[in-house]
Amino acid sequence: MPALATDLPEFYLQPGELRIVRTPSILKTVLGSCVGITFHEPRLGASALCHPIMPTHTPKPFVRADPVVARRYVDYVIREVADTFDRLGAARREVEVKLFGGADVLASSRKNATVGRMNAEIALRILEDEGFRVLASHLGGSRGIFIEFHTDTGEVFLRKLAGMDLRTLART
Repeated sequence: MPALATDLPEFYLQPGELRIVRTPSILKTVLGSCVGITFHEPRLGASALCHPIMPTHTPKPFVRADPVVARRYVDYVIREVADTFDRLGAARREVEVKLFGGADVLASSRKNATVGRMNAEIALRILEDEGFRVLASHLGGSRGIFIEFHTDTGEVFLRKLAGMDLRTLART
């Protein structure tokens, strides 16, 4: 259940978006096979929410990645957030990370895998490789979820979407 109404600015993230804030805010999104990753560093007052769609970004040789497009990928956006927090002076082990989504919605070409499962697996691996600890997670399942991230406290409120057709959600 979301917290009581506040006067904090609210931002809704679409699939493939990233928002980094340095002031108290509420960041919201709806997840199906995508993952939502929250980053919160209370000492610096810095927080982020990313909403990547697909597991891995394959850069083209000799072509600089377009960040707007590349943020759709789990591995790319986690590394981008890591670099940003490094520049702010954050120690990665101090950043509170929470991971959500990765529902089994879309089939993949990999045997016994779904895009949601691959997104969750890649997110966990890249977060670990980058030196982050995941403090909380809610991954998998067959229903979409709505998350609301309060950057002033680091709390994330989650609501399962009852009766949501995930095939419809996956097209958003």
